[in-house]
Amino acid sequence: MIHHQVLIVGGGLAGLRAAIAAKHAGAEVALISKIFPTRSHSGAAQGGINAALANAENGKDDTPERHAYDTIKGSDFLADQDAAFTLTEKAPGIIIEMEHWGCPFSRTPEGKIAQRPFGGAGFPRTCYGADKTGHYLLHTLYERNIYEETKFYTEYMVVAVVVDNGVCHGVICYDIESGEFVPFSSHAVIFCTGGSGRVYSDNTTNAHTSTGLGVAMPYWAGIPLKDMEFVQFHPTGLWPSSILMTEGCRGEGGILTNTEGERFMSKYVSEKVMELAPRDIVSRSIWTEIMEGRGFENSYVHLDLRHLGEAKIVERLPGIRDLARSFAGVDPVYEPVPVRPSMHYTMGGIDCNPNCESEVKGFYCAGECACVSVHGANRLGGNSLLETVVFGEVAGRIAGGYVKNAGSSPNEKAIKDELKKQQDKLKRMLTGGGDENPYTIRNELSSTMTEKVGIFRNQKDLKAGCDKIRELKERFRKVRPIPMTRKFNYDYIWVSEIEGNLNTAQTIAEGALTREESRGAHSRTDFKKRDDEKWLKHSIFRYTPDGPKISYKEVTLGKFEPEERKY
Repeated sequence: MIHHQVLIVGGGLAGLRAAIAAKHAGAEVALISKIFPTRSHSGAAQGGINAALANAENGKDDTPERHAYDTIKGSDFLADQDAAFTLTEKAPGIIIEMEHWGCPFSRTPEGKIAQRPFGGAGFPRTCYGADKTGHYLLHTLYERNIYEETKFYTEYMVVAVVVDNGVCHGVICYDIESGEFVPFSSHAVIFCTGGSGRVYSDNTTNAHTSTGLGVAMPYWAGIPLKDMEFVQFHPTGLWPSSILMTEGCRGEGGILTNTEGERFMSKYVSEKVMELAPRDIVSRSIWTEIMEGRGFENSYVHLDLRHLGEAKIVERLPGIRDLARSFAGVDPVYEPVPVRPSMHYTMGGIDCNPNCESEVKGFYCAGECACVSVHGANRLGGNSLLETVVFGEVAGRIAGGYVKNAGSSPNEKAIKDELKKQQDKLKRMLTGGGDENPYTIRNELSSTMTEKVGIFRNQKDLKAGCDKIRELKERFRKVRPIPMTRKFNYDYIWVSEIEGNLNTAQTIAEGALTREESRGAHSRTDFKKRDDEKWLKHSIFRYTPDGPKISYKEVTLGKFEPEERKY
């Protein structure tokens, strides 16, 4: 059994920042990642990271409080306001820290960090490094961890969280290279496993590694999830692959047009806002154009960057040009880019407070797998990268402080019992007598989520989606045996992730069916209005074998009273 004081699960931005913070708090730290950290999905974030630096010429009056207001309004007032203020007040310092650690941000002519407009923001506050901001931040933090001599366990996949009597004692890992299970004991575990986009695997901007297993493991261990029904569709996924076309395209002046050549956003928001409305609104607008017959091939609209000129595209959107040419065969310098809304982000996740603490002692979480909640019902672009580094630092610092006074050693018997449980489960997967193809189940889940739990929702579709997920979970119990391969058994990994996807999808669908209102990214055609009297509350999901048990808790309000959300 391997022991570390603080175990961090996930090698993306949140995990890397948590490792540094825990170490600076005096803890002994290790980080576990199923892929090499610089391949984490954080690197796919393109457009930028928000902070009220007030560097832009027309953003001199920006402040953390204005940033907080935009974030809370963007959330459709479901964000916890204390968490939102933590996010925005720490933002400027975090950006300067990243700069001092070597992140190559784009610059103004005066040499300051450049900032561009993003949707739902009152000022241009999105700091960026061309259109590769996540990539730059990821390498900056990985290099800093090398400097800090962080211990890495790479190509180790966590398959279970060990919780006993309300205390987290460690995790069980699958060593992908050897094919052996490895038990880890710890006084504190920080989950930074990212989002669950591959629940919608046919139409998502997320990497194949971003599955529902990350939140399903603590859910199975008795740690509740929160606000899972809120799923963000990014307006501009490249058609047909759904590869992300950053919001920075629109921040730099890109426009959206339909088959009639119409710049259609003026029908949905004010002409002052247009393409820079929040993502939920732009996605619904694009989807409405397509459903009403004004989409190309009834599938997509055009993102037009041609008027920006080659020099600006090469300087600020070089990655977008490469992706469009490689995966759609169009050069945005000369042709419009085909785009459609694609599932992008999960606002919900593991329930935690602004200190990243769950209700289980010693278990923390940060980043997209966590629900603090700063995003509420809808996240603003540029706030996700910010959340990873702000709350990664918080989680690491708080966990590092906790282990100094953690007291008794982790419960080794509970860890060994869970190890035996996982070993027995693998044996059943190797020798089972079922004949269901797990990848057929995965594909049916994907189409169910896209068609029944998508941008627009209604009771009939959601009920059908919930019924289908229950059927798929039952069929999953009869999957065919996986190959007996010992080393690099990716069939075991992928089938395990499908099980996680099924359970996570069930919380999304059941939560969406239960919430009878429209708020942020949750848009019900049969309950079209936001209902603060009944639904200004967080949804809480607890695992039972029959499906999630749903309860509710109050939203933390504060300086900004809920108001009608207009742009």
